[in-house]
Amino acid sequence: MADQITLYTSPASPYSHAVEIALAEAGANFKKYYIDAKNKPEWFVSKVNPVGQIPAITYGGPDVPPDQPSPESVKLRESTVLLEFITELFPGAGLLPKDLVLRAKARLFLEISKSKLLPAWFGTFRKGEPIENLFAILEQLQAMLPPTGFVVGGYSIADAYIASILSRADIIFENNLNASGWPDDEGARILETLRGPRFVRLAQYKQDLFERPSFKSTFDKAALTEKYKGYFGTPGALQSY
Repeated sequence: MADQITLYTSPASPYSHAVEIALAEAGANFKKYYIDAKNKPEWFVSKVNPVGQIPAITYGGPDVPPDQPSPESVKLRESTVLLEFITELFPGAGLLPKDLVLRAKARLFLEISKSKLLPAWFGTFRKGEPIENLFAILEQLQAMLPPTGFVVGGYSIADAYIASILSRADIIFENNLNASGWPDDEGARILETLRGPRFVRLAQYKQDLFERPSFKSTFDKAALTEKYKGYFGTPGALQSY
């Protein structure tokens, strides 16, 4: 019997979604428990993740209810660490290629998505930073893609990570959601560029990402759209996911 895995997650969190996609790709048998990012239960902080962040995983130990984590299970956190853990726990899933150069390329793509793309996206709709900051990072990532397929040919954790960001960016722009006083047509203007000739390869890549069964089974766009709309009416909510 496989060791138990429990993923503590939040629907709004791109970090959590990336980990869930990877678990789905691996065919893992796991439990999923939603944590309210604005009202984390005390037991989660004291028994699962002392810094209170999601996602987090408990691994191994007895099969217990998620809200009663066993002291015998290993507690893991940080989305990129969890992605690497899943890759090694399920080597047959091929979430990183065997070729060392391709592995490095996948990790570089993931790192740029984490350290540059996410801040640029957050800065756009939270702080009203210039949209060209986001476009520049997307052009950099687009240039790293092969002519067809995924980042390093086969699907990898780099693809899982950016899929969670791009899907949420679509929701933000399609619904013109922002905390920075955008004009009413700003989201549509951004989407026009993203769907135009400047980002042809990225648009095809997004389509491939979103057609992946692991993505479809872990992403409820309608429900997430309503949740995001609610966030924009709640002071401080955007800082919590």
